[in-house]
Amino acid sequence: MTADRSARTSGVSRAELIADTAIALLAGRGMRGLTHRAVDEAAGLPPGSTSNHARTRAALLELALRRHAAREARALTLEELPGPAAGLETLADALALALHRTLTDHRELLVARYELALEATRRPELRKIYDEEGRAFREPLIALMAAAGSATPERHALSVLAWGEGLMFSCAAGAYHAEVPGREELRERIGELLRGVLGR
Repeated sequence: MTADRSARTSGVSRAELIADTAIALLAGRGMRGLTHRAVDEAAGLPPGSTSNHARTRAALLELALRRHAAREARALTLEELPGPAAGLETLADALALALHRTLTDHRELLVARYELALEATRRPELRKIYDEEGRAFREPLIALMAAAGSATPERHALSVLAWGEGLMFSCAAGAYHAEVPGREELRERIGELLRGVLGR
């Protein structure tokens, strides 16, 4: 069974298959390894299929970035973040689950995001999309910080995000790439961070 046929039977559209394959290529081969031909070959699609969905490299990158944001939102379980009344420990546990799941089950997404982030620094059209998608991750955390009693929720949300981003980079591509913390350890560290920034 070809990848295209497999995608159809699993409910994934051809555009999603192309985007998913582009993400896998970014993670495995880097930006230089992402070409229309490489996507066709890796996805088992007829030559020219990727070009029919994304005529230019910029269009292919946009397709990959938007698909990546949707997949990462699911991986990070943003829809499962607790409500304001849940308390800091419950929030710490939810964030620990999201981080641990990303580091253990979705490392490919993480590495691909670093490739896309760097490319966005060179392509204004990609930067705009990257920033738009990023707000979907930032705004819920700002709201949670405000609900938790933060006097400066944007600043505190940035502190939490920066800590999480730093941890993910270190464990996926940095000096700690072979040392992924367990979920309980992550929960304790995030709890300490939340209590510190909120003065608890």
